[in-house]
Amino acid sequence: MNKQNRRDFLHFLGRSGLSLGLGGLLVGLDACESPNNKPPKYQKIQQFPLSPIEHSLLDEVVLADGLHYEVLLRWGDDISDTDSFGYNNDYTAFIPFDKEDPSDGMLWVNHEYLNELFVSGFDGDDRSNKTKSMVDTEMYSVGGSLVRIKQQKDGRWQVVPNDPHNRRLTAQTAIPFEWDEPIAGSHTAMGTFANCSGGVTPWGTILTCEENYEMFYGETDKSDPLHPQRVPYEYLDYGWWRHYDNPPEHYGWVVEVNPITGAAKKLVALGRCSHECATVHEASDGRLVVYTGDDANDECLYKFISQKPGSLKEGKLYVANVEKGRWISLDFDEQPILQSHFKNQTEVLIYLREAAKLVGGSPLNRPEDIEIDPLNGQVLVSLTNNKPKGDYLGEILKIEEADKVNKTSLSFKASTFLAGGPETGFACPDNMAFDPSGNLWFTSDISGSSINKAPYEPYGNNGLFMVPNWGNNKGKVLQIAAAPVDAEFTGPFFSPNGDTLFLSVQHPGERSSSIESLTSNWPDGGNDIPKPSVICVRGQALQDLMDNNG
Repeated sequence: MNKQNRRDFLHFLGRSGLSLGLGGLLVGLDACESPNNKPPKYQKIQQFPLSPIEHSLLDEVVLADGLHYEVLLRWGDDISDTDSFGYNNDYTAFIPFDKEDPSDGMLWVNHEYLNELFVSGFDGDDRSNKTKSMVDTEMYSVGGSLVRIKQQKDGRWQVVPNDPHNRRLTAQTAIPFEWDEPIAGSHTAMGTFANCSGGVTPWGTILTCEENYEMFYGETDKSDPLHPQRVPYEYLDYGWWRHYDNPPEHYGWVVEVNPITGAAKKLVALGRCSHECATVHEASDGRLVVYTGDDANDECLYKFISQKPGSLKEGKLYVANVEKGRWISLDFDEQPILQSHFKNQTEVLIYLREAAKLVGGSPLNRPEDIEIDPLNGQVLVSLTNNKPKGDYLGEILKIEEADKVNKTSLSFKASTFLAGGPETGFACPDNMAFDPSGNLWFTSDISGSSINKAPYEPYGNNGLFMVPNWGNNKGKVLQIAAAPVDAEFTGPFFSPNGDTLFLSVQHPGERSSSIESLTSNWPDGGNDIPKPSVICVRGQALQDLMDNNG
């Protein structure tokens, strides 16, 4: 974003009130920046307003008493005369236009991947039979949506139809690289996809993260440098490369999106891997710290520290060695072992996974979402599971930086914050968010093929959980919602005043074998095909929870 555009954008957004506009959820507030600049006093009600629900196997969204939901956007809904809402919605972020009026703003929604049966009608195993028209339809279904929404007097949120800000980013949108050198021969990539979780910058842009990019164009096997080969993803290959010969190296990046203009760029400095999220903290000197995890078995946790304030290009990337409690530099000039394996820093960033292992990064159990506790500054990391290593239930890891305020230090302590299992009542933690009162909320990600099978029988469908920071249930895990059949909740994000939780319901009915044999009909019921959707969770219980922040 050039200086003039950025200045106009900050004026538009209300820079001084942005942290309030975001509810302090994803911008990495530390203890001195907690809501109201003081710990919650909890003086208004005596009884905690939310009671846990039982596990569910129903094909519906089940909520705790005192909560209800409305469907805001379904797959295929028109957002303008030319664009419609994409498939498999994941991360959400709401950016209000004005800090004084948090009821009007832009909603960003990731669209991660697709179900070929529903999206393009392809039904088979041989993708060589997939037509270019089918691929084009699939390419439109992923990426992201920008939609203007407004809250009505009755509390409901509605899409503003045909607003000039409403638009799509897809797998065919041209997106430049934020880097001086070309990536795989080009300064521009064709599209973004595999968009999983994300984050928000201090200046109000969206960071959307390309996760399982291998499903679309495979990966490059460079074991023979003279004859590198494209290798299909072992679990799923959509076969797009048969019609579009795009380099795998153009994907697996964090992408910054301006929610007002839709302008986007791929942030090479943050490295290339299966990024789950990008959680941003602003240090006292204006430098940025960005945490991101590589969501795959035995992959790593990363931290980027900018060289100067506000930069997501100039800085240094580090990988975590959890055993030693150290952030290890991935700077080509500082690491002889990287110099012996790569040509330059650009290659290090492109082949980040290999570089991280060479310098001693710790292999972890699918590091997914990362959030920073607004009350104590601790960094929480979801480690979803690692079945080959016998970790079926996962945990939430706690990182305590030596410099709790700025988080620019290179040493930390790591410990388990919460472990999945019968004692806590959850398995496979995934996306997280803190509400404006500092309570932790998180979702679970049990695969559709594993639900109600050993060792997951006790947990039912995927759920939404919270950990209160006050009352008799302080520190306990409470299940607040259960997802429909085959679905998972993703992208929890609170409105500025905390009275609404934006929540994605992703891949309902994903195990359906045919249109005639559906495992889910959510959200419309009857014989309708299932549709991934964004819902708004509201209710008196949520209002009481927010009101109790004295």
